[in-house]
Amino acid sequence: MTDLLDRVAGAPITWGVCEVPAWGHRMEPERVLSEMASIGMRATELGPVGFLPTDSSALQAVLRPHGLRLVGGFIPIVLHRPDRWAEERAVLETAVVSMAEAGADAAVLAASGSDDSYETSEELGDDEWRHLGAALGEAAEVCSRHGLTASLHPHLGTLVESPEQIERAMAESTVPLCLDTGHVLAGGGDPVKVALEHRDRIAHVHLKDVDAALAARVRRGESSYHHAVTEGLYRPLGKGDVDLTTVITALEDAGYDGWYVLEQDAVLTTEPEPGSGPVADASAGMRWLEDNFSKVSPGPTGRDEGQSGPV
Repeated sequence: MTDLLDRVAGAPITWGVCEVPAWGHRMEPERVLSEMASIGMRATELGPVGFLPTDSSALQAVLRPHGLRLVGGFIPIVLHRPDRWAEERAVLETAVVSMAEAGADAAVLAASGSDDSYETSEELGDDEWRHLGAALGEAAEVCSRHGLTASLHPHLGTLVESPEQIERAMAESTVPLCLDTGHVLAGGGDPVKVALEHRDRIAHVHLKDVDAALAARVRRGESSYHHAVTEGLYRPLGKGDVDLTTVITALEDAGYDGWYVLEQDAVLTTEPEPGSGPVADASAGMRWLEDNFSKVSPGPTGRDEGQSGPV
């Protein structure tokens, strides 16, 4: 069985690299990847378009010196509009082909609304929900055809953010879930409840810790999402209000053997000094995992003994 620490990946957003325009200062890939590797991460997600190469040979040339592999990528996509779906599906397939050629195994989908800034909440009608569910199924088929597993990522400022929206999305489709512990709590939900009730449908995990008071201010409209992230909405693992120990234990007991992507979304204003900034917080998160889960392997329904990690 695979030790949990062998299944911990990084994400560029922890280093402030985001797909939202004018999000903040963007660090260069070489430094981000070097810092990921220096704290023991084994892999990375792709990050926003343009951050890492999309050509598989070029991407491997960037990742290999750091001992990293590609887990997959986050793909915001419009799923609820029939008039947009053909175009969105084509964009999805292009991204999936590129990730598959680079050795990825996870396509993490978010249900985009009309605003790409993650600042606007929207409600869908029944017809839109039905189309979202059908489009998710088609998206999962596209991913599967290229060897990737699709999962739906609840995310603040998308069409699936609240507990009710998560449940509706789960009812409208059979697509697996990406459990993002931070976004579930920030959206007003309980990550432990989601982990327990949907454990058989969780195919990918983003580990975040959250300042619940700041999250509540965002939900009440008292703070923008961007401002809350700047103020420390996301905390180093073990320093926020998410019961990560119970979440991880529940997943491992259920045989989850996929990746845990450590995320602490950040907004940077300047280039951090060496050894400071995002790498310090990410390192604290890795130490928390080592202190609490260094000997944990998947439960009896996980991988067979002797397998070396996610493939």
